[in-house]
Amino acid sequence: MRIFVTGSAGFIGFHLCRRLLELGHFVDGFDGMTAYYDVRLKEARHAILRRSNGFRAHIAMLEDFGALTRAVETARPEVVVHLAAQAGVRYSLENPRAYVDANLVGTFNVLELARVHPLRHLLVASTSSVYGANAVMPFVEHERTDHPLTLYAATKKATELMAHAYAHLWSIPTTAFRFFTVYGPWGRPDMALFKFVDAIENDRPIDIYNHGNMERDFTYVDDLVEAIVRLIDCAPPCGPSTDDPSLSPAAPFRVVNIGRGEPVNLLEFIEAIERKIGKKAVRNYLDMQPGDVQKTFADCSLLEKLTGYRPRTSIEQGVSEFVDWRRDYYRAK
Repeated sequence: MRIFVTGSAGFIGFHLCRRLLELGHFVDGFDGMTAYYDVRLKEARHAILRRSNGFRAHIAMLEDFGALTRAVETARPEVVVHLAAQAGVRYSLENPRAYVDANLVGTFNVLELARVHPLRHLLVASTSSVYGANAVMPFVEHERTDHPLTLYAATKKATELMAHAYAHLWSIPTTAFRFFTVYGPWGRPDMALFKFVDAIENDRPIDIYNHGNMERDFTYVDDLVEAIVRLIDCAPPCGPSTDDPSLSPAAPFRVVNIGRGEPVNLLEFIEAIERKIGKKAVRNYLDMQPGDVQKTFADCSLLEKLTGYRPRTSIEQGVSEFVDWRRDYYRAK
C-alpha cells in the first residue's frame, strides 16, 4: 500500500515507517524537524529510512497547509497515519501555543486533506492523557474523558473530536489510538527513561516525582508499532452498526487503547534500569508535578479483539534494549 506518515522522524513515527518498509509498503514521511529536542536524533532516524527505495521524505511544518497538500498529492496515499504532534505533558505548561499550532491547526490540515483525497483508513494518534482525572481503572475506551489535566491532553482530546466530526461528515474510516507511556530504542531525550539512564550512567541524581508513588502502563515501542500495523487493516465500516459497541453510532470511527495492560510502579521501573546498568541511582524525591496523574492502566481487550494481538514485552527486556541502543548510538558519535 501507499502509506503517508506524519511525524516520520519522531520516535514512534520512525519505528512505524521502518516496520512498514520491511513489510513492503511504500511510505511517504512528513516531518517538521522541530527543535523541541536534538534535531540530530531526528535526522539520524530519517537517514536510516532513506536507505529504503520505498521511502520518500517531505520536510515541512504540519501547519503549512500548502506544503502538506503538495506532499499528499505527490504521495497519493491509501492510508494516512497521523502521528505528528507537539508532545510532552510538562512542556505544555511552558509553551502552550506550540500545542495549539501543531496539535489543533496541524490536525485540522490533515483532516481537510483526508476530506479531499479519499482514504481507505485514517489513523490518528491520541494519548492516555485524555483520561485525565478518571479514577476508574483500567481505562476503557467508552468511558467519558471530559476532565483533561493539561493543555496537551485537551488538544489530543480535541484531535479525537475533530476526527470524529470529519468521519461523520465525509464518511472517512477513522481510528484514534490512545498510547500508554511508550518507551524503547531511539526514544526522545525528554522522556523519563532517557533522562534516568543518562543521569545514572553519569552519576547525577534523578528526580522522582510524588516520592515514587506512581504507576505507568509502560508500552514497548515495537509492541505499539505491531498494534498500529494490525489496526491499519481494521478500518471501521461506513454505515450504521448495531452489533459492534466499539463503533461510533454516528460515524465510521472508533477509539482503541494501545498499552500493555500491566501498570508498573515507578520505583520498580527504576530498579530495572539499575540492574541493567549495574549501578544504583542517586534519588531526588519530589512532590507531584502539576498536570501529572498517579496511575495509568489500559484495558486492551478491544485491541486484542480487533487484531488478535496485545503488547507483551517485559520491562526488563524493554529497558535492556533501550540501554544497549543508547550506548551504541553515543559510542558512534
